[in-house]
Amino acid sequence: MDLFELNAELRSDMGKGASRRLRRESDKVPAILYGGDKEPQPLTLEHNEVLQHVEHEAFYSHVLTLIIDGKKQKAILKDMQRHPFKPKVTHMDFQRVSDKAVIHMQVPVHFINEEKCVGVKAGGMIQHSMNTVEVVCAAKDLPEFIEVDVASLDVNDVIHLSDLKLSKGVELADLLQGEDHDHAVVTVTRKGTAATEAADAEDEEGGEE
Repeated sequence: MDLFELNAELRSDMGKGASRRLRRESDKVPAILYGGDKEPQPLTLEHNEVLQHVEHEAFYSHVLTLIIDGKKQKAILKDMQRHPFKPKVTHMDFQRVSDKAVIHMQVPVHFINEEKCVGVKAGGMIQHSMNTVEVVCAAKDLPEFIEVDVASLDVNDVIHLSDLKLSKGVELADLLQGEDHDHAVVTVTRKGTAATEAADAEDEEGGEE
């Protein structure tokens, strides 16, 4: 059994009114499956089953398995809508994928060894510039997350996108746009630096007349 399997049914009743009835009367989630060489398929999913999955971080960066009338289809989650204040998922968009299909996907960044960081022990502070990165890879190579070890970072050290260790076949969408997109992922700054700069900037603005 795959890590994330969702049972789905084909639906023929379309429109906003039909979707509202599904959510209200049947406690189901309307969804759409598109992509590949097939027509879009309107689906319904069990809300309770969906809630169990969406609590997991990996659900959003994983190749999922939709079981539609007994047949399995690999897909990725492209969009999900939630109720503004109730714990309810109101709509989901899925894209069909095959193992060799090249996909763009946001995956989380996991920072490790922050408590061992050289710069933190020297009085610095870790600042995360990114918590997710967009990867480009075949569906079969999609990483669940990217790990960043900050143990050896000293004060003023920076880890950029180009410093990340990626598995074979995985590229970063930003770096494919050129070296000027090699953004900072995490930095160790001296405590009080940001606050001091902000205060100086306010003083300068206040002094202008």
